[in-house]
Amino acid sequence: MTPDELSEALSAALAAAVADGTLALPAEALPASVHVERPRQREHGDWATNVALQLAKKAGTTPRALAEDLANRLAATPGVKAVDVAGPGFLNITLEAGAAGELARTIVEAGVAYGRGDSEAGKRVNLEFVSANPTGPLHIGGVRWAAVGDSLARVLQASGAEVAREYYFNDHGAQIDRFARSLLARARGEAAPEDGYGGQYISEIADAVVADALAAGEPDPRTLPDDEALEAFRARGVERMFGEIKASLHDFGVDFDLYFHEDSLHESGAVERAVARLRESGHVFEQDGATWLRTTDFGDDKDRVVIKSDGEAAYIAGDIAYYLDKRERGFDEVIIMLGADHHGYIGRMMAVCAAFGDEPGRNLQILIGQLVNLVKDGEPVRMSKRAGTVLTIDDLVGAVGVDAARYSLTRSSADSSIDLDLDLLTRATNENPVYYVQYAHSRTCAVDRNAADRAVARADGFDPSLLDHPTEAALIGRLTEFPRIVAQAAELREPHRVARYLEALAGDYHTWYQQKDRRVLPYPDEEVTDTHRTRLWLNDAVRQVLANGLGLLGVSAPERM
Repeated sequence: MTPDELSEALSAALAAAVADGTLALPAEALPASVHVERPRQREHGDWATNVALQLAKKAGTTPRALAEDLANRLAATPGVKAVDVAGPGFLNITLEAGAAGELARTIVEAGVAYGRGDSEAGKRVNLEFVSANPTGPLHIGGVRWAAVGDSLARVLQASGAEVAREYYFNDHGAQIDRFARSLLARARGEAAPEDGYGGQYISEIADAVVADALAAGEPDPRTLPDDEALEAFRARGVERMFGEIKASLHDFGVDFDLYFHEDSLHESGAVERAVARLRESGHVFEQDGATWLRTTDFGDDKDRVVIKSDGEAAYIAGDIAYYLDKRERGFDEVIIMLGADHHGYIGRMMAVCAAFGDEPGRNLQILIGQLVNLVKDGEPVRMSKRAGTVLTIDDLVGAVGVDAARYSLTRSSADSSIDLDLDLLTRATNENPVYYVQYAHSRTCAVDRNAADRAVARADGFDPSLLDHPTEAALIGRLTEFPRIVAQAAELREPHRVARYLEALAGDYHTWYQQKDRRVLPYPDEEVTDTHRTRLWLNDAVRQVLANGLGLLGVSAPERM
């Protein structure tokens, strides 16, 4: 019996109580579904619900009286072993071993579909993350968003949403100018601009720009007049740098569906159209020669200049046009993932969302990520050999590999700072969380290989009532939680919940595996029985859920370690 099936049984019990007059409530006052959850203490049963506490007052009865009535009705449900009323009116439900164990076959037969659902179905989501300026290698903060953003996209898709991963390509503004000037200065052997970029990569990109131009039969860009030289280094340099970023992200398992160029907003007239629409709505006004958006009407701390007095668009003008463009492309929800220094961005953009008649927090969602620190030998790692001042995606991957990097960046809530211990992440021990989970998966695969050698085959028998050991009950209970964990991770935009779940599942599996009386494989002189075959079903159910969960994080599920 799955949690959903138990929830349906509880709903049926409530409906019956309304129908026979025991529960003085109209049918429409009953909840659409009854929430059940795992009790904190295993001895309290397999599942618990507080539905009696929720409904008793409305029905003019006591929670305990309602709970006792529901317990009597539910006790007759096939697969339910016992129903106890605890405290003021909690229901603790224990399932028959066979009813619980049936889940093992359900999971194996569902395969990769187990855990997938429809809680986000019907939503078109534009998920923008990373969006690092193409002025240098992707730094460690952006790498965190690459891991978290891609995992969130996978979780949302697993929950039924249609997701487009989008990268906002900043090819407009002062930072690109500084980058081009830095390349030109380095290529000409001149001192770097005071506000320019440093690091070995500047020399590499500058040399590549020169080589590319000469290979194409073009003049040496170093010899061109300053304006032409600057444009040559801007165009080729940005293309080169962004190509490197895309390649690093691809190697990290992250590819985008859409690349949006900031420059297109200004060239296409999108900024002017967005401002005009807000003006028509009465939210734009003129003051001191500038054009303002009255964001204070929507909770912002001050109104914002959109077009400056010199006629130039302010930075927020591009953000306004970009948000409107996404909505006009048909996306119901726009999710933007930003770094720790962007908290001030939230209020103004939520005001922009509201000014367009949209719902802040639904049509527009902004997630803020915190800092990542790398630690080696107990000391902070601060310098990159190539970038000079920041640590990059290649630094991290080179130190621990893609799997450990992705998993470690995703397993913590994005709104908390994290310290990554590079020594720990390269260790093949249980203290290393990614190793702990991957090793559990490889162990399930080893059991499978050995089962084949011992002629233990799932197809020859399955009796879920044989899964009656406390470690099996704990393992099955954990397996039932996976679909809800995925749905919750999607709803809350928190893929780290999947990682933490996998660690708990791996722990339950290792505990079960180490029980000498719970062997999947018979001893050499022992006959193969349905007990062995049924435990193999449970082993393979764990393998499937571990693989499905790791897949949601973009982490491999190795068969051997």
